[in-house]
Amino acid sequence: MPRYEFRCRACGDTFEVNRPMAEAGNPTPCPQGHGDTVKLLSAVAVTGRGGAAPSAPTGGGGCCGGACGC
Repeated sequence: MPRYEFRCRACGDTFEVNRPMAEAGNPTPCPQGHGDTVKLLSAVAVTGRGGAAPSAPTGGGGCCGGACGC
């Protein structure tokens, strides 16, 4: 289940809520009970299977590493 981050405008508390994607935009009170909250935009890093960024091509450039002569 996706996790969404919210911030309370009343107390400034930042908290996370697990909920289905269909309910992502629904309002939710903060843990202190305040109802004026806003969903935060989270940046997500997506990498390959090993978790490392892909290495730069070493073949000579172009779209396919130089094999097509571009």
